Amino acid sequence: MERRMIAPCFVEDALACLDRCGIAREPLLRQAGMPAIVVEPVSAEQYGALWLAVALAVDDEFFGEAARPMPRGSFTLLCHAILSAKSLEQALRRALRFLRVVLEDPYGELCVSDGLAEIVLKDKAGPRSAFAYRTFWIMVHGLSCWLIGRRIPLRRVDFRGPPPPYEAEYRLFFGAPVRFDQPESGLVFDADFLKLSPIRDERALREFLRQAPANILVRYRHDAGQAARLRERLRAMPPSAWPGFEELAAQMRLPASTLRRKLRLEGQTYNDIKDELRMAVATQELLHGHSKVGELAADLGFSEPSAFHRAFRRWTGKSPGEFRREARKPEPRSPCETGSAPKKTL
Repeated sequence: MERRMIAPCFVEDALACLDRCGIAREPLLRQAGMPAIVVEPVSAEQYGALWLAVALAVDDEFFGEAARPMPRGSFTLLCHAILSAKSLEQALRRALRFLRVVLEDPYGELCVSDGLAEIVLKDKAGPRSAFAYRTFWIMVHGLSCWLIGRRIPLRRVDFRGPPPPYEAEYRLFFGAPVRFDQPESGLVFDADFLKLSPIRDERALREFLRQAPANILVRYRHDAGQAARLRERLRAMPPSAWPGFEELAAQMRLPASTLRRKLRLEGQTYNDIKDELRMAVATQELLHGHSKVGELAADLGFSEPSAFHRAFRRWTGKSPGEFRREARKPEPRSPCETGSAPKKTL
């Protein structure tokens, strides 16, 4: 249930960079192992290969979405710049300074208040595309999670600009409430994570870079931890049969206090994990299935549909019905599908 597939709309957004530069799409799609017209989700590895191919073709690792290009090799230098940081906070501040020098606009500032950390994006040129901000968040959040060896759950993701036609895919991608048409773009998480120390060294960085950027396109997983074991156990049973925490700890042959502490060290709680798995099932069913909302609520283990409605609105900012209706709206057809030639600008 971890999100490992990338929606076709994000592939189209990446390809738009080639269109602007007058570069043919098909050779790069073929190089990334994709068909000439992408209509089905692709793997993170395929999308990562496309990202690298586009960066090589246009010498910009940011898809031409910033005031200045991000030359090839910049992400590698960014990783080296933060590797010696003493805390995640220091690493993030370094990363944001680095990206400001490279990109100029947009640039990020780290704000801490009331137990929350927020990376606020400033953009002197006015609102950019949702894809531009998403690319910024992917790099900063993915790198941060890898650096401390834990997934950093997001409280909220804000976008300054209007929602794209495929708004639902943004909510599904981030696994957190997503808001558009906000005064500023921002990424919000618990400030306690800023105190954590990086656990990576040069050897780990070399391995990380060999797999980048595919490994920052999915929610970070600590596969050897208790959270991964717990997820595996929950996936093996229907949500309506999930046990309480005490019973689950007994099944895993651990004192409840020990399991709770180990999960906390991985930045997780039992409720967070259940919400994450339920959200994955719910969004997929609402996107592609035919279950009624009441039936889905029961399948997910909610005592009544109203509880599911409240939970789903907390996860996505929308009711299940709104999410399903918006997600199933026909998307604008791409230039390839309409048969018109892509726009070329140099």
